[in-house]
Amino acid sequence: LQLPHPNGDEPKPGDLIEIFRNVYEHWAVYVGDGYVVHLLGPDGESSPNWLGKNNILKQKLLEVVSSDEWHINNNMDQEKQPRPAHVIVEQANKLVGTTRSYNVVDYNCEHFATELRYGVEDALKIGLGVTGVSLALGVVIVALLIWKNNQSTSN
Repeated sequence: LQLPHPNGDEPKPGDLIEIFRNVYEHWAVYVGDGYVVHLLGPDGESSPNWLGKNNILKQKLLEVVSSDEWHINNNMDQEKQPRPAHVIVEQANKLVGTTRSYNVVDYNCEHFATELRYGVEDALKIGLGVTGVSLALGVVIVALLIWKNNQSTSN
């Protein structure tokens, strides 16, 4: 993988990066020079600790993306005014090395990235909880399917 994105888009400081993992999307904020800041599980994996404290790290975008698909996703710019890029980058860099409480519904990596781009109040008003609820519901459905499959194979 290389910058710019294969479709030709080059991320700019303050851009939101959406990374498509197998069963979820991971979000990060591009801070320039090939780096992103993102909310990461305590074990250093991009799969989150579903409840609890997660780390805020600064890493190379291409290391975070690995072999997964990604794109710049500033789609909410049509609804909300993003903060100036230098403010987003400065705030993101200040948070590196700290932890944040994480909850798949109330505060996830998408909330974190959106909060940096649009500000705390706007991130909460935008209503990103719908994404978290959808993900949580998907996890429950998968768990039920696995349980049902295990029940039928043990009979």
